[in-house]
Order: sequence, then C-alpha cells, then structure tokens
Amino acid sequence: MSLNRREFLKIMGTTTAAVAFPGVLIQGCKKALKKASARTNVIWIQAQSCSGCSISLLNKVDPGIVSVITEHISLNYHQTLCGGTGHAATQVLEDAVKTNRKDFILIVEGSIPTKSDEYCTIGEMDGKIIGAREWIQKLGENAMALIAVGTCAAFGGIPAAKIHATGDNPTGATSLQNIIPDKKVINIPGCPPHPDWVVGTLLHVLLKGMPALDEYNRPLMYYGTTVHEKCERLPDYKRGRFAKHWGDEGCLYLLGCRGMDTGCDIPTRKWVDGANTCVGCGSGCIGCTEPVFPDYGNRGIYKHLVASNDELKNLHPEVAEVVLKLKAGGSING
Repeated sequence: MSLNRREFLKIMGTTTAAVAFPGVLIQGCKKALKKASARTNVIWIQAQSCSGCSISLLNKVDPGIVSVITEHISLNYHQTLCGGTGHAATQVLEDAVKTNRKDFILIVEGSIPTKSDEYCTIGEMDGKIIGAREWIQKLGENAMALIAVGTCAAFGGIPAAKIHATGDNPTGATSLQNIIPDKKVINIPGCPPHPDWVVGTLLHVLLKGMPALDEYNRPLMYYGTTVHEKCERLPDYKRGRFAKHWGDEGCLYLLGCRGMDTGCDIPTRKWVDGANTCVGCGSGCIGCTEPVFPDYGNRGIYKHLVASNDELKNLHPEVAEVVLKLKAGGSING
C-alpha cells in the first residue's frame, strides 16, 4: 500500500494518530504494513444488510480500495466481491470452520437474525443450508479479531427496528456482539460508515493492535467527538440562529438534527474525499452511528425534538432555554 505520512495521518485521524503512532513507526508504516498484511487474512460476512457498507468501502479514494483488497490483505471471502460463486466461494468458509483456522480477521456487515436462520442463509455445508448466524458463530470462535462494520452489525440498526407499536421485530435481528458475547468486538457504526473508519481501524489492528474504544466499543479516534462540536453550523447555534424549515440557514437542531448526541468526525473528515457532509447539504444529522438509531425511543429520525415537555428534561440546558422561549411564543431567530 502506498501510504506516505500525510496520507496515513489523514486516514487515522491526524491528532490521535500522531499520539498513537510515534514518528518512527509512521515513517516506517509502509514497510510494517506490508509485513503485517502478508499474513493477515480477512473473511467478510454480509448478513441482513443492504450492502451499503461495502459500497461505501469501495468508494475509498486514497489509498484505493482495489490496492487494499488485492495487494495488501488477503480478502478470503466476501459475498459481493467474490470471484467465485456457489460452493466454490463458500468452500472457503467451510474449510475455515472444519480446520479451525485462527489466522483471520472476521468482519461482519449487517445484523444477524435470531428467530430463524432461514431469514439469511449463505450456501450449504455437508448438504445442509447454513444461516449467517451459524457461520458467524463458528468463525467468530477462532477469529483473531472481530469487527462489526455498519450500525446494523454494531447495534442491530434498521433490520432491528421496532415494528409499529408492538416493539417486535420479525427476524429477531441483533448485533455481532450479542451473537458472540464472550469476545471483544470493534464496532464501526454508520449508515453507512465512512470508508476511512474501516480502513483506518484495520490499519490500527495490523500495526498496533486494538485501538482505544469508547463505551460502545467504537474507535475513539473516529467517534470521540460529537457532530455538534465540529459542525459547520456551530456558529449559528452559538448565535441562537435556528432554522425553522428545511432549507433555511441556521442550526438544524430544532428540526430534528441529532448532532449533539452523535459521535463521529464527519464534519471534519467529510464524505466523498472531502466533498460534503450530511449537515452541510442541509439534511441534518440522523444519528446513524448511535445504538438507538433509527428508533430513538419511538420518536423516529426526523420528528420534531420539542414535541412534549417531558422531552425538555433530556435536552442540553442551553437548548432547553431556547425551546422554552419558542413554546412561549418567542422567536428562535432573534
């Protein structure tokens, strides 16, 4: 992988990377990565997912994802990217299970169904149809590291959302950590996650081992600050300029933006090689890196945040003051 110091720091998160990786290591990262990746196999299982996480990864610009998966790691299996089909592809999984391989990193994309394996099957073994849950459990027992890519794999995500008002979910969708509770899982949530988060976390595992994680097992170097703290609309918030309608200028908090309670570095990292952000294009943050996504306590993604007085108790004090003023008939843009 052709990585100079600037590119390496950009992927890893600049300041955090400079602390975590001493200068000598950064200067020699190309050689170290080549040595490490030569013996690092990756098995990527897609369970209940839309493949959006894989598509995001394929949009990795620098270093190019083609270079990563063909030259610098051994991507043993990936349903979408496999050259082979049918048994020729799943033979990799079967061999890994039967020989108790322990030389690979297991990456899971998508939530895992628990009510029936028939909701998500991946090939056969010894004439029996095998569900994603069984593959993941058997492979996870021996994997040298477990990584959940995307919010569905990390926390359940959209497939685990409540149905109507019953709180029930037809497939019993759940996270990788719940399927393999006895081993540490690195969570890289996002709907989808930024490709830098995926590649950067793999780099950290290869070069230095387990990265520092937050309370939800997310790498601190990517999820350690909130969207609000680095938001391009933060000056509007500080001046008390709040948008009343989508498309208006000003802070989007009162329209349902979840930036205050969402950890990730998108405001500074940006999407599509630095082109834009969710808030920058006017949509507001939907909080897709958080465990409560997409339900938010039956509130949903865009429901107005000041629907009831009870909700005021959960707001930040300075925002609650603005909301109270609004509810009393005052102006939020004064």
